[in-house]
Amino acid sequence: MTEPTEVVIVEGDIEQRDFERDDIEQDVRIVEPNYDWDGYGFETRQVHAGEQPRNDFGDRVVPIHISNAFRFDSFQHTWDRFSLEDEGQLYSRHLNPTAEVAEQKIASLEGGTGAVAVASGTAAISSVLFGLLEAGDHFISTASIYSGTQTIFNRAMKRLGVSVDYVWDWRNEQEWEALIRPETKMIFTETIPNPKNDITDVAAIAKIAHRHGIPFVVDNTVATPYLIRPIEHGADIVVHSATKFLAGQGAGLAGLIVDGGRFDWTSTGDRYSLLTERQSAASPSFLERFGNDRAFANYLRQTAVNDIGPSISAFNAFLLQQGMETLSLRMERHVDNSVAIAKWLVGKPGVESVDYAGLPHGIDSELAQRLYGGRTGSVFGVTVKGGLEGARTFIDNLRVFSRMTNIGDVRSLAINPRTSTHNGFSAEHRERLGIHDGLIRLSIGIESVADLIADLEQALAAVVRQFGP
Repeated sequence: MTEPTEVVIVEGDIEQRDFERDDIEQDVRIVEPNYDWDGYGFETRQVHAGEQPRNDFGDRVVPIHISNAFRFDSFQHTWDRFSLEDEGQLYSRHLNPTAEVAEQKIASLEGGTGAVAVASGTAAISSVLFGLLEAGDHFISTASIYSGTQTIFNRAMKRLGVSVDYVWDWRNEQEWEALIRPETKMIFTETIPNPKNDITDVAAIAKIAHRHGIPFVVDNTVATPYLIRPIEHGADIVVHSATKFLAGQGAGLAGLIVDGGRFDWTSTGDRYSLLTERQSAASPSFLERFGNDRAFANYLRQTAVNDIGPSISAFNAFLLQQGMETLSLRMERHVDNSVAIAKWLVGKPGVESVDYAGLPHGIDSELAQRLYGGRTGSVFGVTVKGGLEGARTFIDNLRVFSRMTNIGDVRSLAINPRTSTHNGFSAEHRERLGIHDGLIRLSIGIESVADLIADLEQALAAVVRQFGP
């Protein structure tokens, strides 16, 4: 009798061996694809991490799960889901299968143990604030963070009885120590703040936070995990406005929160009681159920995110996880263009200063080399001659650059912070932050660098004609 043909099916593809006749007996062996991407390279994980086997049509692209709720198999299945014995879908406000792919992908890329997707970067930061803080609490942030984040801190949290202090020189440990007090329950910074590109040393700040047993939250929006992974430098929680570089296309809003899984919640007593204490005699605490490594992400999903409801739409989650698949390719072009443009702008007629940490001889140049190899992202500032009117002339003469408030788009964008993102700040506050009238924030896209430089050159020429070199 003829030996049976072996047919191996791998992810829907059939490989036939020694196939000679249609009537030969076959031994069919199904080989399950690999869904554990630990140990694979960054580029492989940005494409594949988060994917799960589906017993439907074998979709290769993650489908958009447009459903507000999900069926349970039985009475017991429902009970298990609500008691967190089974960690699956309940309701799209707290977990959606499309969003789950993006969550697992960013957790893999950042080196975290779990993640939660929400509707925007603002929603991500607000959810962390609601999860860690309550009335009477206090937290500390570096001063040169995104203006919208400062607004959350200064306005929304103040109305809820939570206070914030700012450290103006993150290098000064005495400044940190002077602000930390018993009710301080969070420290916050950004890897690459905008618009000034004045980078921070995450590891140095992490040491201060952990010396006092305080969780350290880092916004990694501008850098992305392709340029730096804050958890590796001591961050406990990472947030993203995923609307920006992670999604990359400027089409949808999204936010992500990543649990580093390293903070010792067991040592905090009752400071974070919703996370560490049982809410009823019949149920374990989040810490007991999930352990230190997975407690925070699960706690945040079931409390702040579930209670307040900043859920991401399935369509925006789809756009996000699609965008993340090309993150490394886009970031390479973003940064290549930015380094070339920043260097080109230095000393040009009409330019007063360029704020790019990777440039040599600046206050941050050593740190920029150590952390980023001199390639500190693609959002930075350039100050033109003529103050506010110089900025107006420059902006109005741009042709390739779009006048927009977004960053991280594939398109190059420009805006004057004085009259837009920082318009609501006092003149004194703007001056201290270095937000001068002639400052232009550039978000460099992936267009041909020669075209971008030509556009900047003709806009600067208009400034020079009006205000001199």
